[in-house]
Amino acid sequence: MARRDEIVAFANALLEVEKWQEFAPPGLQVVGSDEVTRIACGVSTSLELFECAAAAGAELVLVHHGLFWRNEPLVVDRRLRKRLETLFAANMSLVAYHLALDAHPEVGNSAQLARRIGLVEPFESFAGVGVGGRLAAPISVADLAARIHETVDREPLVFSGGPALVERVAVSTGAAGYDLIRAAHEGYDCLVTGEPEEPSLHTARELGIHLIAAGHDATERLGVQALAARIADEFDVAWEFITVDNPV
Repeated sequence: MARRDEIVAFANALLEVEKWQEFAPPGLQVVGSDEVTRIACGVSTSLELFECAAAAGAELVLVHHGLFWRNEPLVVDRRLRKRLETLFAANMSLVAYHLALDAHPEVGNSAQLARRIGLVEPFESFAGVGVGGRLAAPISVADLAARIHETVDREPLVFSGGPALVERVAVSTGAAGYDLIRAAHEGYDCLVTGEPEEPSLHTARELGIHLIAAGHDATERLGVQALAARIADEFDVAWEFITVDNPV
């Protein structure tokens, strides 16, 4: 058993949340039980996630995409009301980290994905929250896409505009298709992200770079799991990842 506030303080310090100008408040967003024996983690807040976490007996829910966003109306509608009711009924706390979790060099989404697809450390910084690097050996874009598919369990969308063999790869998970031009200008052979943008196809062709988009949700599962595992090791609590299907 661990104290909720000690867990939050540890995660805040690890992720250096003060460095990031966030779209949503980082850290503790909903206050529940003071004591934590089990953490449930997931990519995004949803009623389904909270219901599954309550059924699993979690006292703390850890997510990447939190409950509050500054670009949304400041209204407690039926969506937000039901989510809050579910958290309160189970006395569960909600803790969320967005950009700070994307960018962390150890447990971050981009670094976690980059390691799994074979980029060699140390990584370069890319676009603030992403990483870049070289593969141990050049491979085709089809082989890289297959490696990503195996890693995230999602068939990626591939825009093949780059060289026959891929060596330098930029990784920026989630909705980072807008960084394709930057990746090309910085000399990368491929950008790996979650979501493309409408201009991405022709940008890839005209700038001579590949884009592999494997889903916003699918590319951002690794970071929250790594953070939950790190917290569990530090505080000797149980944790589990709850999958909530999302094709985006």
